[in-house]
Amino acid sequence: MDKIRAEIVDTGIELFYKTQLEIKAPAKVIFDLIADPKNHQKIDGSGMLQGELRAPERLYLGAKFGMKMKIIIPYLIKNEVVEFEENKSLAWRHLMHNVWRYELIEIDPRTTRVIQTWDGRKARSKRWVSQSYKWVPRAMAKTLVRLKDMAEKQVS
Repeated sequence: MDKIRAEIVDTGIELFYKTQLEIKAPAKVIFDLIADPKNHQKIDGSGMLQGELRAPERLYLGAKFGMKMKIIIPYLIKNEVVEFEENKSLAWRHLMHNVWRYELIEIDPRTTRVIQTWDGRKARSKRWVSQSYKWVPRAMAKTLVRLKDMAEKQVS
């Protein structure tokens, strides 16, 4: 059996990473998983997410939510939803102004292309993110594979 991998897209744009993967599930199923902060640790491909902290049950435009994180040492990060279009797109940013975005494109009623981007172009410290975030595309690809697994199990 072939191992499922998400595509890491070379954007040619510094500090802008993109991954994508087709998921055999309706956009609504996938969006509902992403919009629930309790699922973020389950789909996180970086291994940094340790759980949610003060998060609404479902995200919405302007929602603020915190996450327990760990890179060597534990820390907390606060995010704000900056884009929300039901079953189509969801994006948030944190204090450094890096933006994590999911875009869902319905291919047919049971198949959705999910595009995940990380945008550090407006980061408050471009030097820090350019040196520290080289691992991000691989983690994003792992996240999409985990999201695919969760979504497809829900519809099978």
